[in-house]
Amino acid sequence: MGFWIVSVVGLLAAYLFGSIPTAYLAGKLLKGIDIRKHGSKSVGATNALRTLGTWPGLTVLLVDVLKGAAAVVFVHWLYAWSNTSFDTLPIDLKTWLPWAICLAGLAALLGHSRSIWLKFAGGKSAATGLGVLLAISWPVGLGAAIAFTTVVAILRIVSLGSIFAALVAITLVLSLEHPLPHLLLVVAGGTYVIVLHRANIQRLLSGTEPRLGHSNPDT
Repeated sequence: MGFWIVSVVGLLAAYLFGSIPTAYLAGKLLKGIDIRKHGSKSVGATNALRTLGTWPGLTVLLVDVLKGAAAVVFVHWLYAWSNTSFDTLPIDLKTWLPWAICLAGLAALLGHSRSIWLKFAGGKSAATGLGVLLAISWPVGLGAAIAFTTVVAILRIVSLGSIFAALVAITLVLSLEHPLPHLLLVVAGGTYVIVLHRANIQRLLSGTEPRLGHSNPDT
Protein backbone atom coordinates (compact mmCIF):
# COMPACT_ATOMS: atom_id res chain seq x y z
CA MET A 1 0.00 0.00 0.00
CA GLY A 2 1.67 3.25 -1.13
CA PHE A 3 2.42 6.11 1.19
CA TRP A 4 -0.12 8.47 -0.36
CA ILE A 5 -2.84 5.82 -0.32
CA VAL A 6 -2.18 5.20 3.37
CA SER A 7 -2.31 8.95 4.02
CA VAL A 8 -5.58 9.43 2.14
CA VAL A 9 -7.20 6.39 3.76
CA GLY A 10 -6.12 7.60 7.20
CA LEU A 11 -7.53 11.09 6.70
CA LEU A 12 -10.77 9.79 5.21
CA ALA A 13 -11.24 7.31 8.04
CA ALA A 14 -10.60 10.00 10.66
CA TYR A 15 -13.14 12.30 9.00
CA LEU A 16 -15.71 9.50 8.82
CA PHE A 17 -15.19 8.62 12.48
CA GLY A 18 -15.80 12.25 13.38
CA SER A 19 -18.78 12.56 11.05
CA ILE A 20 -20.87 9.88 12.79
CA PRO A 21 -23.99 11.92 13.78
CA THR A 22 -24.45 10.41 17.23
CA ALA A 23 -27.13 12.79 18.51
CA TYR A 24 -29.08 12.57 15.25
CA LEU A 25 -29.03 8.76 15.36
CA ALA A 26 -30.03 8.75 19.02
CA GLY A 27 -33.02 10.97 18.27
CA LYS A 28 -34.14 8.70 15.43
CA LEU A 29 -33.64 5.46 17.36
CA LEU A 30 -35.04 6.53 20.73
CA LYS A 31 -37.86 8.92 19.86
CA GLY A 32 -38.20 8.78 16.09
CA ILE A 33 -37.41 12.48 15.81
CA ASP A 34 -34.96 14.61 13.89
CA ILE A 35 -33.05 16.32 16.69
CA ARG A 36 -32.20 19.13 14.27
CA LYS A 37 -35.84 20.23 14.56
CA HIS A 38 -35.93 20.29 18.36
CA GLY A 39 -34.32 22.32 21.13
CA SER A 40 -31.31 24.20 19.84
CA LYS A 41 -31.43 22.21 16.58
CA SER A 42 -27.78 21.35 17.24
CA VAL A 43 -26.42 17.84 16.67
CA GLY A 44 -24.51 17.62 19.91
CA ALA A 45 -24.61 16.11 23.37
CA THR A 46 -26.10 19.21 25.03
CA ASN A 47 -29.14 19.25 22.75
CA ALA A 48 -29.44 15.48 23.13
CA LEU A 49 -29.41 15.92 26.91
CA ARG A 50 -32.17 18.51 26.78
CA THR A 51 -34.24 16.82 24.08
CA LEU A 52 -33.78 13.10 24.77
CA GLY A 53 -33.00 12.97 28.48
CA THR A 54 -30.05 12.51 30.80
CA TRP A 55 -28.87 9.01 29.90
CA PRO A 56 -29.23 9.42 26.13
CA GLY A 57 -27.41 12.75 26.40
CA LEU A 58 -24.56 11.23 28.41
CA THR A 59 -24.37 8.32 25.97
CA VAL A 60 -24.09 10.73 23.04
CA LEU A 61 -21.35 12.60 24.92
CA LEU A 62 -19.42 9.38 25.54
CA VAL A 63 -19.71 8.18 21.94
CA ASP A 64 -18.64 11.58 20.61
CA VAL A 65 -15.54 11.43 22.84
CA LEU A 66 -14.80 7.87 21.76
CA LYS A 67 -15.06 8.62 18.06
CA GLY A 68 -12.43 11.36 18.40
CA ALA A 69 -10.11 8.97 20.20
CA ALA A 70 -10.88 6.20 17.70
CA ALA A 71 -9.83 8.40 14.78
CA VAL A 72 -6.38 8.93 16.29
CA VAL A 73 -5.96 5.30 17.38
CA PHE A 74 -6.97 4.01 13.95
CA VAL A 75 -4.53 6.25 12.09
CA HIS A 76 -1.73 5.26 14.47
CA TRP A 77 -2.52 1.58 13.83
CA LEU A 78 -2.86 2.06 10.06
CA TYR A 79 0.60 3.56 9.64
CA ALA A 80 2.22 1.00 11.92
CA TRP A 81 0.48 -1.87 10.11
CA SER A 82 1.37 -0.52 6.67
CA ASN A 83 4.99 0.00 7.63
CA THR A 84 5.44 -3.49 9.05
CA SER A 85 3.34 -5.32 6.46
CA PHE A 86 4.49 -3.69 3.24
CA ASP A 87 7.60 -1.70 4.15
CA THR A 88 6.53 0.96 1.66
CA LEU A 89 6.55 4.15 3.70
CA PRO A 90 9.33 6.29 2.17
CA ILE A 91 10.03 8.20 5.40
CA ASP A 92 10.75 7.35 9.00
CA LEU A 93 7.51 6.45 10.75
CA LYS A 94 8.56 8.20 13.96
CA THR A 95 9.04 11.43 12.02
CA TRP A 96 5.79 11.32 10.05
CA LEU A 97 3.37 9.74 12.54
CA PRO A 98 2.90 12.84 14.77
CA TRP A 99 2.03 14.87 11.65
CA ALA A 100 -0.37 12.17 10.46
CA ILE A 101 -2.06 12.19 13.86
CA CYS A 102 -2.26 15.99 13.76
CA LEU A 103 -4.08 15.89 10.43
CA ALA A 104 -6.29 13.01 11.59
CA GLY A 105 -7.35 14.89 14.71
CA LEU A 106 -8.29 17.96 12.68
CA ALA A 107 -10.15 15.74 10.19
CA ALA A 108 -12.18 14.21 13.05
CA LEU A 109 -13.11 17.68 14.33
CA LEU A 110 -14.12 18.73 10.84
CA GLY A 111 -16.15 15.55 10.45
CA HIS A 112 -18.19 16.27 13.56
CA SER A 113 -18.92 19.89 12.65
CA ARG A 114 -19.36 19.24 8.92
CA SER A 115 -20.77 15.73 8.71
CA ILE A 116 -21.23 14.26 5.25
CA TRP A 117 -24.32 12.45 6.59
CA LEU A 118 -26.00 15.73 7.58
CA LYS A 119 -25.29 17.72 4.40
CA PHE A 120 -22.08 19.04 5.96
CA ALA A 121 -23.69 20.43 9.10
CA GLY A 122 -23.06 19.21 12.63
CA GLY A 123 -22.12 20.05 16.18
CA LYS A 124 -19.39 22.13 17.80
CA SER A 125 -16.76 19.37 18.08
CA ALA A 126 -16.01 19.88 21.79
CA ALA A 127 -16.60 16.26 22.88
CA THR A 128 -14.88 14.86 19.79
CA GLY A 129 -11.98 17.21 20.46
CA LEU A 130 -11.73 15.87 24.00
CA GLY A 131 -11.43 12.35 22.59
CA VAL A 132 -8.62 13.48 20.31
CA LEU A 133 -6.86 15.11 23.27
CA LEU A 134 -7.12 12.01 25.42
CA ALA A 135 -5.68 9.90 22.60
CA ILE A 136 -2.64 12.10 21.95
CA SER A 137 -1.92 13.35 25.49
CA TRP A 138 -4.01 12.13 28.40
CA PRO A 139 -2.71 14.83 30.81
CA VAL A 140 -3.91 17.57 28.46
CA GLY A 141 -7.19 15.74 27.86
CA LEU A 142 -7.71 15.20 31.58
CA GLY A 143 -7.00 18.85 32.30
CA ALA A 144 -9.54 19.92 29.68
CA ALA A 145 -12.12 17.48 31.06
CA ILE A 146 -11.64 18.78 34.60
CA ALA A 147 -11.94 22.36 33.38
CA PHE A 148 -15.17 21.57 31.54
CA THR A 149 -16.68 19.64 34.44
CA THR A 150 -15.80 22.34 36.96
CA VAL A 151 -17.37 25.15 34.96
CA VAL A 152 -20.52 23.18 34.19
CA ALA A 153 -20.86 22.00 37.80
CA ILE A 154 -20.56 25.55 39.17
CA LEU A 155 -22.20 27.69 36.50
CA ARG A 156 -24.23 25.07 34.58
CA ILE A 157 -23.33 26.65 31.24
CA VAL A 158 -22.10 23.99 28.83
CA SER A 159 -20.85 26.36 26.15
CA LEU A 160 -18.70 28.26 28.66
CA GLY A 161 -17.33 24.95 29.91
CA SER A 162 -16.39 23.92 26.36
CA ILE A 163 -14.70 27.26 25.63
CA PHE A 164 -12.80 27.20 28.92
CA ALA A 165 -11.74 23.58 28.33
CA ALA A 166 -10.36 24.54 24.90
CA LEU A 167 -8.37 27.41 26.43
CA VAL A 168 -7.02 25.15 29.18
CA ALA A 169 -5.99 22.53 26.61
CA ILE A 170 -4.10 25.15 24.60
CA THR A 171 -2.39 26.45 27.75
CA LEU A 172 -1.39 22.97 28.89
CA VAL A 173 -0.02 21.84 25.53
CA LEU A 174 2.09 25.02 25.35
CA SER A 175 3.33 24.46 28.90
CA LEU A 176 4.20 20.77 28.65
CA GLU A 177 6.65 19.06 26.33
CA HIS A 178 4.92 17.87 23.16
CA PRO A 179 5.94 17.30 19.53
CA LEU A 180 5.32 20.30 17.31
CA PRO A 181 2.53 18.55 15.33
CA HIS A 182 0.61 17.76 18.52
CA LEU A 183 1.04 21.34 19.70
CA LEU A 184 -0.30 22.66 16.40
CA LEU A 185 -3.21 20.21 16.54
CA VAL A 186 -4.31 21.36 19.99
CA VAL A 187 -3.90 25.07 19.23
CA ALA A 188 -5.69 24.83 15.87
CA GLY A 189 -8.35 22.42 17.16
CA GLY A 190 -9.00 24.44 20.31
CA THR A 191 -9.30 27.63 18.30
CA TYR A 192 -11.69 25.90 15.90
CA VAL A 193 -13.92 24.76 18.76
CA ILE A 194 -14.00 28.30 20.18
CA VAL A 195 -14.88 29.76 16.77
CA LEU A 196 -17.74 27.28 16.43
CA HIS A 197 -19.09 28.69 19.71
CA ARG A 198 -19.17 32.28 18.42
CA ALA A 199 -22.97 32.52 18.71
CA ASN A 200 -22.73 31.23 22.29
CA ILE A 201 -20.04 33.81 23.03
CA GLN A 202 -22.38 36.58 21.88
CA ARG A 203 -25.10 35.27 24.19
CA LEU A 204 -22.62 34.95 27.06
CA LEU A 205 -21.62 38.58 26.60
CA SER A 206 -25.26 39.67 26.49
CA GLY A 207 -26.17 37.52 29.49
CA THR A 208 -28.72 35.43 27.59
CA GLU A 209 -26.87 32.10 27.39
CA PRO A 210 -29.07 29.49 29.10
CA ARG A 211 -27.97 27.17 31.88
CA LEU A 212 -28.58 23.45 32.15
CA GLY A 213 -32.09 22.86 33.38
CA HIS A 214 -33.43 25.91 31.53
CA SER A 215 -34.89 25.50 28.08
CA ASN A 216 -34.07 27.96 25.32
CA PRO A 217 -34.72 27.41 21.63
CA ASP A 218 -31.49 29.11 20.63
CA THR A 219 -29.00 27.10 22.75
